Amino acid sequence: MNTVFIAGHARLPSGMAAKSIYDTLTITAEIDKKYGVIVTAGCTLATLHGREYVQQLLRGYSLQDGIEKPVQEVKDHYLGKAGNALESALKDLYKQYEQYQRGAGAR
Repeated sequence: MNTVFIAGHARLPSGMAAKSIYDTLTITAEIDKKYGVIVTAGCTLATLHGREYVQQLLRGYSLQDGIEKPVQEVKDHYLGKAGNALESALKDLYKQYEQYQRGAGAR
């Protein structure tokens, strides 16, 4: 398989629909092993529209270039209550990716 599945987590703010289902927001991404490109992404936002929007925002970014640009995309384009949680979950996902990279390099 040429991809890896990675998840990042963050606490949700109170007053959100998703908070009644989950305590944390999770962003998952299928990432190309060779180039670090996000092939597809998902998250635990309550609405399908929100989940699809986040997927569109993240698809195509290479994590080899860092996480700053996808985080900025979320800041610029996602204006819901979960914005800070999405940013934190993305940063956590990137940490998991870096750990994977260190482990893959040791193989």
